[in-house]
Amino acid sequence: MDSFDSILQRAQKRKGGVAGLESLLPVAVASRELKATTDDRYLAEMTKCIFRAGFVWKIVEHKWPGFEAAFDGFDVRSSALLSDEAIEAAMSNERIIRHARKIQSIPKNAQFILDSQVQHGSFGAYLAAWPVTDIVGLWTDLKKRGDRLGGQTGRYFLRFVGKDTPILSVDVVTALIRQKVVDKEPTSQRALGAVQAAFNCWQAESGREMCQISRILACSV
Repeated sequence: MDSFDSILQRAQKRKGGVAGLESLLPVAVASRELKATTDDRYLAEMTKCIFRAGFVWKIVEHKWPGFEAAFDGFDVRSSALLSDEAIEAAMSNERIIRHARKIQSIPKNAQFILDSQVQHGSFGAYLAAWPVTDIVGLWTDLKKRGDRLGGQTGRYFLRFVGKDTPILSVDVVTALIRQKVVDKEPTSQRALGAVQAAFNCWQAESGREMCQISRILACSV
């Protein structure tokens, strides 16, 4: 596995130098900002990411005001009580994307958030408390306790709400393969553990956030 500095230099060369690369890098939000975000916004972002998966993102954005109206601004308690009849009624609402299984994820993920409130006080506190040195553990927890939050959907959710996380894009996976961290897209817990170990090593070396290391890897190939 190469030093992070050598990976960084390749990325800078490909993206027009230090300034060019730095302009492309995301920034995670502070723990206090994660805690300050209200739980209805976390449920809304979960739902948006679920509907984006396998769909045209621009259409989801265009219809999003209809989603906010249809689901009471994603109030967590009312969403958790969403009945089968309400879901059936939503399937006739032309202002939203009518995908039954994805709509059914709303009450399930609302309950996930309510359970997190009991344990941590809020969903934001749950996210803030999870160490980035075990971010793959958070990916696994989202998949296990949430609905349709596995794989890239859960990772994009974390990225969009500001939790520091890598995204295993095609380019990032290519870079990880070149670095001999994995030999294919990591899906097993063993392979994901190897990814975590590599990111922890590069973070210790560089002092950068996981999201920035991820983007730099992508830019290096």
